[in-house]
Amino acid sequence: MREVPMRYVKANQVGIVLFVLLSFVFNPIVVLGALWSIQVVGLASSGKLNLFVQIGKAVLTGKGTETQAVELQRFNNILAVLFLSLALTSFSLGWVAAGYVFSVMLLAAASAALLGYCVGCTVYFWYKQLRAGRKIGF
Repeated sequence: MREVPMRYVKANQVGIVLFVLLSFVFNPIVVLGALWSIQVVGLASSGKLNLFVQIGKAVLTGKGTETQAVELQRFNNILAVLFLSLALTSFSLGWVAAGYVFSVMLLAAASAALLGYCVGCTVYFWYKQLRAGRKIGF
């Protein structure tokens, strides 16, 4: 199974957090639109052309040993693009409250991941369980 160095995953998460925070201060459509573009290009290129990963590669030194599966990283990026798309659509339609709700949800997920809990990983696990026909117990 292919793996992605966690330091690049974290670089992307930091970029997401910073851009979402900036969107609260500046024009959310412009800032979130830029973030959406960065994430879509990264998703389409399997992370190779993600601006935050490129900055991470240039700035971060040393080799980290922690990794994340490419499949899981791709799923998390799809979720980020989905929330960004929903936020941008909401803001564009004048549904400002909904735009902020989707932005805060993305901010919370990326912040939690930086603190060690991957919301997308949990959703991915549930998704795989449902696809396998298993019940999910809480």
